[in-house]
Formats: sequence, structure tokens, C-alpha cells
Amino acid sequence: MFNETCDITQNTIRSLSFSFSPVDLFPSERVRRFPEMELLRSNLSRVQIPEPTHRIYKHECCLSFDTPRSEGGLFVDMNSFLAFGKDYVAWNYEKTGNPVYLHIKETSKSDPEDRPLKKPTLLAIGVDGGFDNNEPEYEESYSIVILPDFVSLPFPSVELPEKVRIAVDTVLSAVGAERKEQVAAWTAEKKQVSQHASTLQQIKSGVVIPPSGWKCAKCDKMENLWLNLTDGMILCGRKNWDGTGGNNHAVEHYKETSYPLAVKLGTITADLEAADVYSYPEDDSVLDPLLAQHLAHFGIDFSSMQKTEMTTAERELDQNTNFDWNRIQESGKDLIPVFGPGYTGLVNLGNSCYLAATMQIIFSTHSFISRYFSHQSLKVAFEMAPADPTLDLNMQLTKLGHGLLSGKYSIPVTEKDAAAGDGRQEGIPPRMFKSVIATGHAEFSSMRQQDALDFFLHLLDKVERGSNMRPDLDPSRSFKFGVEEKIRCSSGKVGYNKRDDYILSLNIPLDEATNKDELEAFNNQKKAGKGLEETEMSTDEIVRPRVPLEACLANFASSEQIHDYYSTALKGKTTAIKTTSLTSFPDYLVLHMRKFVMEAGWVPKKLDVYIDVPDVIDISHMRSKGLQPGEELLPDDVPEEVMESAQPVANEEIVAQLVSMGFNQLHCQKAAINTSNAGVEEAMNWLLSHMDDADIDAPISHQTPDVDQSSVDTLISFGFAEEVARKALKASGGDIEKATDWIFNNPNASVSDMDVSSSNSAQTPAQSGLPDGGGRYKLFGIVSHMGTSTHCGHYVAHILKEGRWVIFNDSKVGISTDPPKDMGYLYFFQRLDN
Repeated sequence: MFNETCDITQNTIRSLSFSFSPVDLFPSERVRRFPEMELLRSNLSRVQIPEPTHRIYKHECCLSFDTPRSEGGLFVDMNSFLAFGKDYVAWNYEKTGNPVYLHIKETSKSDPEDRPLKKPTLLAIGVDGGFDNNEPEYEESYSIVILPDFVSLPFPSVELPEKVRIAVDTVLSAVGAERKEQVAAWTAEKKQVSQHASTLQQIKSGVVIPPSGWKCAKCDKMENLWLNLTDGMILCGRKNWDGTGGNNHAVEHYKETSYPLAVKLGTITADLEAADVYSYPEDDSVLDPLLAQHLAHFGIDFSSMQKTEMTTAERELDQNTNFDWNRIQESGKDLIPVFGPGYTGLVNLGNSCYLAATMQIIFSTHSFISRYFSHQSLKVAFEMAPADPTLDLNMQLTKLGHGLLSGKYSIPVTEKDAAAGDGRQEGIPPRMFKSVIATGHAEFSSMRQQDALDFFLHLLDKVERGSNMRPDLDPSRSFKFGVEEKIRCSSGKVGYNKRDDYILSLNIPLDEATNKDELEAFNNQKKAGKGLEETEMSTDEIVRPRVPLEACLANFASSEQIHDYYSTALKGKTTAIKTTSLTSFPDYLVLHMRKFVMEAGWVPKKLDVYIDVPDVIDISHMRSKGLQPGEELLPDDVPEEVMESAQPVANEEIVAQLVSMGFNQLHCQKAAINTSNAGVEEAMNWLLSHMDDADIDAPISHQTPDVDQSSVDTLISFGFAEEVARKALKASGGDIEKATDWIFNNPNASVSDMDVSSSNSAQTPAQSGLPDGGGRYKLFGIVSHMGTSTHCGHYVAHILKEGRWVIFNDSKVGISTDPPKDMGYLYFFQRLDN
């Protein structure tokens, strides 16, 4: 008989027999509990004590979005440690035979309505000191349930076998796999005390800094000024990636003198901790505990100074509340909330809005609805899934589809919110889906913001791979179409490069703006305003270019010159003409607007532009005509030395621009090469995310690294040869979209390996399995982006449903009163069959 107080290790527990009877200990309970207890004892072999390596699910059902707060609670399989809702746990019993479950139920506690909100001390959600989201508190209750008859035993109870009690205690004390995989708390980095503050040497130069009227000592800048705390020099800050900011005089002064600390003038107030202090050696914003003393050295009385400049954090926040954000999110408008099937919000897991916006539109297409909802039940998907359904993409797509489309979870957070007209829902958290779709992808596995376009392409690639045994069931094919590039060299001979793609990526020709007169008048007004900045104008005063979508499509199909093209007919380099057309029209056409461009001096800029997008477009004129009578194909023998000449080198202008911002020369060269010289913004993003790489200071190797095989396979599926795909990915840092662009910008490296043929020998869309039809399309979805880069900011979706536009802003869903049709990043069209 066990001593209830003895310390028994798990290994000892496993070696002991659990057949003892509690009759002598609990005679009064014998009659009442004996049948249930014996049933539990007879199934002890199916109970496991979790090891540290076990993944324990206890917060969310594997097949649905049921939680312990759901009406039926949550059932944790005490053998596999997978969790199931009340409607699904019997399926797991039928499939595995595991009968013993821990039932977890959470019930809301009554909470006074006037409970005060705690003041946050951290920029965080869901942690001590973070923002109080005023969620109700819950009380947990537990029981042991034995299937198939749902026999219940209370927990905790000393009557339970020790093995069961240890197993349950281990489950309850463990961190759930859901929480491990998706960190829900976001805490901003605290500024650290600078190591140079206590030892800072200040020069006795007699410099006295006035309380206002500052100006850069080396230029005319009168804002974004920094006071060097060693010698009292007032100099302008760094030049931003978009050309704004200062002229780098402060950082250049540091390079010349090595004086380490500077404070931003205009941020100094009685609250010294709020002042912006920057350490150049530490390359970060820091705290200076002796700032009052350091300021006094230059005659500055901080207690009397007024705030006139934004801090760095405030400026970032300000950029997130500009016109784009308010317009795209329809802020300030009384949105009518909408609930029910197809109107379920998605909980933001932390920088997951790119996923939410994309998946809302994906599950508004007939192909994905049919594949993962109307023609596939949760039970069928579970029966097909491996032992752990959380790792199966088909299962998790089906779970997400049913969660979004069933309407089961599309309910207001509280009755009070519904009465107030707040469109925010409880929503569903796509944790398991995000985990499985991101497997093997370093960026999507992270909690950083991502490009919605990259995610869309990654998703379709994963879905296509998962459907390789049944391509007829592949919903990604509804987005796929054929692209044909015709290259005519000066010999008159032609080559046809064919590939498959999922998106049309469109440049925006600003010279085709339809409001040129208004733009000219606006620019003249700005000049007359003596330097009036757009940030100082009201939203209504700013005039932005308006470019018709038709002009963007025409630009895509227009002829383009290729310089230094190696002609196999001429056996030398020449200038060729390239035109692009489509060999098939998909069921769903996705247009990507390229809003990031290069200005003079290779300064990247996000185009502040409107795109006039009609509800219906016709791209029939973009259909390929194939090889024409009288045309002769180019020979396909490209010399090896021509192929080798495609080895990428760093663009000197991109490198020079980055170096002028204070970056290391070698680092800038690597950034340019690894982004295929795509531009300053791309190179800077690469730099910022690779500054801590162990080999960042290693010399540039002429041997290109291996590339991800899945990316190679993706390009092969587009119609490229494997050798060309590898070369393009190596030149593009592994980015599939940039690799595709690289191939077509380096035709000498690809022409011999691509599908170069006449239209007579090429497959028709029907033969290749691609959908095809007429060229008329109707707009039904928009993904809009707010922010200075696709890797920061926020994404929102607008979808045409039941004849009305609906905004999907994470878990908030409402009828749209002003859909931003002219501000989209991705446009989704559905083909209108004749």
C-alpha cells in the first residue's frame, strides 16, 4: 500500500503495480466510487506520465477552436496529450482507443464593472506590467473522464491512482505547446544604461547652449538636431532610408572624434528619462543617469525646457497613425459589425496580420471553400491525418476553414460590445495553422512582420506540394496561369520563355497620372509655402497622383529593351526587345502593386499614390499569340562563359548610398549582393536583419551558398530549369520573387534552359492542367498595407461578400462604408465566365 506522503520518482512509479484497492482507506466511498475507480484502474496502461519532450496541448482543440472556456470544455488525451472539444473527443477515442482524458473547464468569475484599469509600465500585452485588456477572470475545474460513456471522476482526489495524479499534475503545470509555439506577450526592449555615461569626458570649451533657436553647425537643418555631450557641437541626425531626416553630420562627427554620447534637442524636459540619448559605440538608444550633470556643463537647465521634438518611439507611433492607417482601417467611422458564417475574425498572434488578411481572402474563393470546408468534414480530415494532427497541413487548413466559415465562433466578445456596435469578436487564433504552414521557413516561423505577398506565394506552394498525389483536388491551381516572354534580338529571330506564376506584379507608371494639373498646382503651392511639409498639412490638402489600373497593365504588357543580350544567332551581345503575355487566364487573378521605387541617387521611396481600380477589368488583349508566321526561333546553344558571366556583383550606387548612412562598406556589399541589387530598401532590410550574423565580417566568398530545396522546387514548378533556379536563388538571397525577377533580367543565364519553343509544340492550358477562360474579371478582395515597408506596419483585408464590402481587421469584422479600392497592395479578381 502506498504512503501518500512519500517522494516517488516517475521511474519508480512506472515500475510499481497500481492494482491496490483503496477499500481499507476509504470504506465509506467504496460503494459510491468502486465501479468508476475500477474502470479507471483497468485503463491505467493507457495513461502516460509526460516527459519534458512531450508536446502538451491544453488550451485549444486540435480539430476546432474550442477551448476550456467553450460550453463543453476541453478534453486532454492522457496518452497522446492532444486536446479535443466535446464534439470531437469521441472521434479520437474511435481512432486511437485512448479512453482516459483530463477534462478542463473554465468558468467566468463575476467581476465588478467599475474595476479600475492598471496603468501599464511596459509596452506589452498579457504580462505583468503590460496593458490591462480588461478580460474577465476565469475559474478552472478539472475531472477525469473515461470514454466511451464519459464516466467522470473528480480531480483532485486522493482516491485516484498515484500514476493518474502525477500525470495530471504534470500536464497542468506544463507550459502548453500552443503557448510555446506562439508567444503572446510582446515586450518592448528597455533602454539600457550606457557604459560610457559614468566615464564621459566633457571638454571645458565655454560653450553655452541656448534654450531654443538651434541650428546644425554644418548645414541649415533646424530640426532633428543632436547635442554631442562631450564638446557641445549641435549637428543634424542621420539621413533616413527614404531621404528624409538629417545629413549625417552628427554620426560623421562621432567618426572623426569618437565622442560617444549625444542627446536629441527638443526631447529634453523635466522627465530626463524620456529624453533621447544615443550611444554611437553601442549603436543604440540608451539611458544616461548623469544626464542632468552633463547638460549643466553646457548651461542647460532641463527643468525649464519644453518638448518640441518627437522622440524616436513617438515618431514611429506617429507614422502608424497617418492618413494610410486611418483610411485603410476606416478609423473614425461607425462600422456596423457583422457576424455569422464567413464573417469570423482572426486573433492577432503578434505581427500576424499579414496571415489574417491573406487567409480571409483565400477562404473567400470557391476553390478553397470547396476543398477544405464544403467537401471535407473535420472528421474525414482527422481520419486521414497522422498521429499528431497539429502537424498536418490538410487538417489545420480544414480546421481553419471550418472555423472561419461555419459561423460557430463569429460572435461578439460580450453582449455589451454588441450593443455598442463594436465589430470586435472573440475571433479564432490561427496558432496551429501558423505553426504548420511556417515549418521550415525561418521568417514565417518568427514573430516578425512579413510581406503578405511572400506569405501568399508560400501558402500556395505548400498547398500544391500537399496535393501532389491528387492534383485534381489542388485549390492553388485556381490562381495559377501561364506566362510567356517573347525575346526578339536584332537578328529578327525570337525566343519564347514560358513559365507558370500565381501573381501579376505591376509597376506603377506615375507619368500616366490622370490628375497632373492638380499635382502641378499642389507642388507649386508647396514651393510657395516656403518649405511647408506634407506632415504639416491636413489630409484633405494633400494631392496624390491617380494612376489607372489599365495603365499599370499596359505597362506590364509593353515592350522592354534588354541591353547586352547574348544572341545565339549573332554569336555576340546585342539589344533585344522583350514582351510579356499570358498563355492562360486563371480562375482568380492576383495583382501585386509595386509601390516601392528608386528615386534619383538610388533613394528608395514608397509611392504615395492612388490606383484607380474598376470593379470589372478585361485582360483579353494580354493573351499570347504564340509563334507567328514568318518568325524563326533563336538557336539554343549558349556558351558556358556567357552563363558564368551572370555572377552577381554589388551595385556601386546602392553600396554608396548605404555607406553614406553610416554602414560598413563590406556589410553594404553583402547586402546588395544578397538582395540581387534590388534596391536600397531591400539591402537595408537585409542589413538590419543580418547585423548579428557570425560571418557578417567575413570576406565575400565567390562560392555561393546552398539554397533551400523547397525554393528550388517552387521555381521548377514555375517552368524554370533546376540549374537556372539555383543560380537565381543564390543571386537573390533565397527570395523566390526576386529570383524570378533575376531570371528575366538575366535572360543570358536562362534562355538555353527554359522552355523555348514554338506555340505549336507547347502544351495548351488544358493539357498542362491550368484553368483557362475569358479575360473579364470582377474585383472581390483587397489586401491593403500601411507602413514604410512591407515588413512592418499593418495589413487589412476588404472582401466583397453578398453584394457588400466587408472589412476584416484581425478580429474586427464590419460592413465597409469606404473600401480603399485605390490604396491596395494586393488586388484579387474572380474570372467572369462568358
